[in-house]
Amino acid sequence: MRCMEVLNRFLPNENVKSIFDIQPEVLKERGIKGIITDLDNTLVAWDVKNATPEVTQWFESMKSHDIKITIISNNNMERVKVFSDPLGTPYVYSARKPLGRAFKKVANEMELNQDEIVVVGDQLLTDVLGGNSAGFYTILVVPIVQSDAKITQFNRKIERMILNYFKRKGKISWED
Repeated sequence: MRCMEVLNRFLPNENVKSIFDIQPEVLKERGIKGIITDLDNTLVAWDVKNATPEVTQWFESMKSHDIKITIISNNNMERVKVFSDPLGTPYVYSARKPLGRAFKKVANEMELNQDEIVVVGDQLLTDVLGGNSAGFYTILVVPIVQSDAKITQFNRKIERMILNYFKRKGKISWED
């Protein structure tokens, strides 16, 4: 596999500032019926336990447009359950992203085809790589906060190099 082919696995189909830039009407027009989303630094800051009122409203808006949402996170059960249960949203914890098993499991549970699902996340090395490798449309969001859990800090350094490469090549526009 050539270097460019490998790098393109990290290239999201789309990038936006936040989840709030992802509108249910636009998704429906594109035939999207499901969202697989990351939790930490995608929906809320990694150290915030519960959904904000704005996040709750976003989930409700998606559900009112018959768009299914499942949260998949590499975090532990307690973290993901405490966040997801009040939203009535299915979840997968300890997902081992970027491995594709959790993504494919969720697609099966949603009873949707790959082209009817988008994967949303803040990390190239887990969310985008995992979503792309599993054959989904991927949307990268800017991390909510610049601080990260220790495990993620290393990934961010590699991610910055890849993002800078994509910016130089005109393949992505990215704002911190």
